[in-house]
Amino acid sequence: MTDNRNMFIAIGLSLVILIGWQYFIALPQAEKQRQIQAQQQAAQATQTPSPSAEAAQGGGAAPTAPGSTGVAGSRVMTRAQALAATPRVAIETPSLRGSISLRGARADDLTLSQFRETVDPKSPNIVLLSPSGSPEPFYAEFGWTVAPGANLPVPGPDTLWTAEAGAKLTPATPLVLTWDNGQGLLFRRTFTVDDRYMFTVKDEVENKGAAAATLYSYGLVSRHGMPHTQGYYILHEGLIGVMGDHGLQEVTYAKMDDAKPLAMKATGGWLGITDKYWAATVIPDQKAQVDSRFSSSTVAGTRTFQADYLGSAQSIAPGASIASQSRLFAGAKEVAVVDGYERQYGIDRFDLLIDWGWFYFITKPLFLVIDWIYKLVGNFGVAILIVTVLLKGIFFPLANKSYASMAKMKALQPEMMAIRERYADDKVKQQQATMELYKKEKINPVAGCLPILIQIPVFFALYKVLFVTIEMRQAPFFGWIHDLSAPDPTTVFNLFGLIPWDPSVVPVLGPYLMLGAWPLIMGVTMWVQMKLNPAPPDPTQAMIFNYMPIIFTFMLAHFAAGLVIYWAWNNTLSVLQQAVIMRRNGVKIELWDNITRTFSKKKTAKG
Repeated sequence: MTDNRNMFIAIGLSLVILIGWQYFIALPQAEKQRQIQAQQQAAQATQTPSPSAEAAQGGGAAPTAPGSTGVAGSRVMTRAQALAATPRVAIETPSLRGSISLRGARADDLTLSQFRETVDPKSPNIVLLSPSGSPEPFYAEFGWTVAPGANLPVPGPDTLWTAEAGAKLTPATPLVLTWDNGQGLLFRRTFTVDDRYMFTVKDEVENKGAAAATLYSYGLVSRHGMPHTQGYYILHEGLIGVMGDHGLQEVTYAKMDDAKPLAMKATGGWLGITDKYWAATVIPDQKAQVDSRFSSSTVAGTRTFQADYLGSAQSIAPGASIASQSRLFAGAKEVAVVDGYERQYGIDRFDLLIDWGWFYFITKPLFLVIDWIYKLVGNFGVAILIVTVLLKGIFFPLANKSYASMAKMKALQPEMMAIRERYADDKVKQQQATMELYKKEKINPVAGCLPILIQIPVFFALYKVLFVTIEMRQAPFFGWIHDLSAPDPTTVFNLFGLIPWDPSVVPVLGPYLMLGAWPLIMGVTMWVQMKLNPAPPDPTQAMIFNYMPIIFTFMLAHFAAGLVIYWAWNNTLSVLQQAVIMRRNGVKIELWDNITRTFSKKKTAKG
């Protein structure tokens, strides 16, 4: 029938999208990431990265921000050894702990106190920043540089700064560092930090000498080695920034070209390096024009990635002083925190640090609604269920019109069958007569597929929310679901844990054997929804409809549990909604008849 054919087209479209994403995007990306990790492990086995040296600056009237080469040293140090190799000042806040190195005055030791690697409360905290010389250097640096050829000492990565005895950086106590270049310039750097993830860095220079000096302020985030990434097409990990009028710039590690840095002049903005849930970004004065840059280099087999900005020239007359203030965000990409910083400091489009995707106008509002409900009910899973009900209510007028149209089409089945018989040998006239009947009865033949088509953008928006927002990370539901952003951990192939065997270890087929309870529930609800309407008269379509729930069950088993729960609940609501609308329009609900007929056919076939 026409309504079933339209529904088949809609479901087929969504199936093509999902299968295409799974096999042509997700799997190749995962394979590529495994290859990168293998290369990285091989490189680490033969190379010994050490603390970086300041790169030589090229010619020209203006300098570039200092870079880090990641040259090899004598040996690889553990992170603890690298931290112990330099004098440090501790950082202690409710959200962070770590230290600032007095050598180079770098923020290169940061651990997120409120986040752990797994759902196990005893697992290690997330380590964000690490010093040069450690296995995975990742740090932020601020300072001053001079024009090429200028014979003027400025602080660099090896400069040993001086701090007051017993100094500690906390939200209540700033850290003040000083350094004298021996030629009349006194450098003073003041770090402050709030109770979340924002550092403010104020650099001041006082000229006590007899000659004027010209300096350029800079800020950078540098990362050595090829980082581990999730490897998904829908998620950006790598260098990121908003560069004034140039807008959002995102460059993955794989696309960074050593010979071609991305450089732009911008007023304000921000730039840095982001992971899925964490990021480190430098934020210049939002009213100052800066030269922003993404760059990469490879030295002794070690790849280095850097996001930096360079301020305009500032001259210091004898007896005068200059200052530059910038910020460093280093922490978890919590939506409320990131949005709050954007408003508080006027940071240009800072909310784009979270990868909301192309459908930002759907994805972010959907999260905000879910988050608001979560604060009322205390469970993100329950919030998703409530939002699904709200969405059903919002789209009820459209669904009502759609199902009412389907009801009219059912009432016209005798006339439609007569048309098919009358023009059995002329498909063109058959189609024309059918369309004239639709026009006469004011029926929209595509109305039947609208409810399913509506689900597609909502489905992908919710998928994005579950995948990118840290609020969903390790968010529990009920029972065995301890992380809504991860797949259902159970599987029917070991009787949901009763048999001590892990099916995922089976070569090739292992991932597809992780078929949990919630995907099975989703499959059943989808099957029931399809049985609400009679099977298509075409045997091929009928067969595809019968196998569709099975295909979706296995496919969605690898998706976030929160998404599977949403789909199962949405299917259930759709069945109830369609049944109510069909009854209101005087159409027989054939759910039980269709289910009975399905099993009767199977018994007849066996007999």
